[in-house]
Amino acid sequence: MNRDLLIALTEAPTIEEVWALHTDCMSGYGFDRLFYGYTRFLTPNSYGDPQDLLVLTNHNPEYATPFVQEGMVHHAPMVRWARDNEGAASWSMMEDWGRSGALTHKEKEVIAFNRQHNVTTGVTISFRSVSVRSKGAIALTGKPDMSQTDVDAVWNEHREDLLLVNNVAHLKIISLPYFGTRRQLTRRQREALEWVVDVKTTADIAQIMGLTSATIEKHLRLAREALDVETTAQAVLKASVQNQIFILETV
Repeated sequence: MNRDLLIALTEAPTIEEVWALHTDCMSGYGFDRLFYGYTRFLTPNSYGDPQDLLVLTNHNPEYATPFVQEGMVHHAPMVRWARDNEGAASWSMMEDWGRSGALTHKEKEVIAFNRQHNVTTGVTISFRSVSVRSKGAIALTGKPDMSQTDVDAVWNEHREDLLLVNNVAHLKIISLPYFGTRRQLTRRQREALEWVVDVKTTADIAQIMGLTSATIEKHLRLAREALDVETTAQAVLKASVQNQIFILETV
């Protein structure tokens, strides 16, 4: 594994830069299309509010949009596997499930949709979770001319390097600010929430920031609206989860 790449990944200041580095690296191994997902709001029946999901992909929109927005992701067999397991798995597992009758009708529909878009060979990595509410995984899709045997050969030869770089990319991604599909907090909104974390009253924050209490209330209200929550306490929690407060400004 190229040490310069690992250094670049760990020093990248934005999710976009991490993703660009990672997709380029994986393409060099034959995985030209990636699909990454992460949630901190996992429940037994849901991955949380779709607006809060962190989804990254370089699949073309004709595949990625219906896969996510039409809910196919919830019925993808390897997504099911990733939710319930940790580690890596070859997509050859789906053939075994098909032969044993373990696939649902919805899962068979997803497999048929994948075939239409040449998403037929690959490896899925389910990252180790640190909370029962969090789950992250990435699907590495082989190039269209690769068979599953080809993909498995690449994986078996480079398994340790591939696991290393994918884990580094994942850990870096979840350490950076992300906003889902909601509005990004402004600098003033972030600053007001940060002082709330420090247990300052509205009057305290107004004095510290050199603003009126009414203006502070406005910033907090707009922060709640941007994060789609009802209370300031909820706003603080969600902003913290999304790494949107106490962040360094990038130039």
